[in-house]
Amino acid sequence: MKPAAFLFDLDGTLVDTEALWTKAIVDFVVSRGGKTTYEEILPSVIGRNWLDIDRSLHDRFPEIGESSPMEDAVELRRFYEVYATNPSTMRIEGSIAFFRAVSKIAPCAIVSGSPHDDVVAAAKLCGIDDCLSLVLGAGEYEAGKPSPSGFLKAAELLKVAPADCVVVEDSTVGVKAGVAAGMKVIALDRAALVPQTFKGETWRVKDLSEIDVGTEFS
Repeated sequence: MKPAAFLFDLDGTLVDTEALWTKAIVDFVVSRGGKTTYEEILPSVIGRNWLDIDRSLHDRFPEIGESSPMEDAVELRRFYEVYATNPSTMRIEGSIAFFRAVSKIAPCAIVSGSPHDDVVAAAKLCGIDDCLSLVLGAGEYEAGKPSPSGFLKAAELLKVAPADCVVVEDSTVGVKAGVAAGMKVIALDRAALVPQTFKGETWRVKDLSEIDVGTEFS
């Protein structure tokens, strides 16, 4: 097929950051008087929208008090930066090379559950900001994955048909969202921290370097 757009997830797909964010969330909850563990928090982080994660934290740990998702995101970043001491190790090089290759074929967007500014910063870290056509972060589309709303919003803004888009995802909920949007989906099976179950994907690979861009998308 000749795609009209490629729509990428961020965390776990382009950057390997979900474990770091999980550790930061544990520290954030504890700093507010709550008690939790890495193992308890991790499943609710992978593939999820920050607004949904933050809502869940307040529901599960009322002792952390009242604050907005934006206020929490600012505070959480302080804890995250303690762990994110070597940004170069977060880059998923096969995914970055694939992104740059397919950006020569069609517009590329990042549709993420992370806050917009974090997505932009990650794109710069990966060195793909110069070939990035669109960023949609938390709160910039109707509902988080597995809802297809983020991918459909990206297709709308890029003025392309959903059926002509290729989604690149590493999580169960992300693949569900892409399939529900009526798009072709690449499931990136990187042996995630929490086992994922994919269904309905068009391709399944362990590294995006396995895909012959010229053959598949010409």
